[in-house]
Amino acid sequence: MKKLIVLGVVTVVAVLLAVYGRDGLDLYRLMGHIETSSEAKQTDGGPWPRLSDACIGCHGAQGHSQHQGYPTLAGQPASYLAAQLKRFASGERANPNMGPLAMSLSEAEIEQLSEYFAKQSATENRSFKPDPALREKGEKLAANGGCAACHGEGLLGHDQFPRLAGQGHDYLLAQLDAFAQGRRQDPTGAMAAISASLSEGDRQALAHYLAALPPVVK
Repeated sequence: MKKLIVLGVVTVVAVLLAVYGRDGLDLYRLMGHIETSSEAKQTDGGPWPRLSDACIGCHGAQGHSQHQGYPTLAGQPASYLAAQLKRFASGERANPNMGPLAMSLSEAEIEQLSEYFAKQSATENRSFKPDPALREKGEKLAANGGCAACHGEGLLGHDQFPRLAGQGHDYLLAQLDAFAQGRRQDPTGAMAAISASLSEGDRQALAHYLAALPPVVK
């Protein structure tokens, strides 16, 4: 079978060279490139225009944010992402950008986006350089606070609980502050109580540790 395929390709190339010269061969290569690219696009969120394209500006390609203030979506639990989009849409969670965008999405589109980003591999937050002392302090706070009880092994998240490991530092700190000040709520109410019990310095240390934590199961 492989010999027949190779023979067919050689025949096509020979005909193109004979009839159209080098331009024909270039056209054949272009067609192959387009076909390969199309297959890749189908795998990576579907054909253009892709629903996920609207997220790239803030959250990065495939949900890998390059900005500490915008959350990384890659590797987040699908159920968590879907729940947050619905909260943005309802106004339960306020954000001037996410609110209007979430309101424009159908139930099916919310599920599609959530599943897409959940399938992307989580990567380290390499652009953040933590303060060693704050990181060490944050590690102790995370252990004493029992973060893994909700956010899972390695703080990778599951179900309705987000992945914290490798998330953007500024985003993490902003959310901890929002929970502490009552500007954001979670269904369990645990985050408000935990964050409120932390000092401003504690929240900064915890954000340093979580942002620098590699998102891998040990």
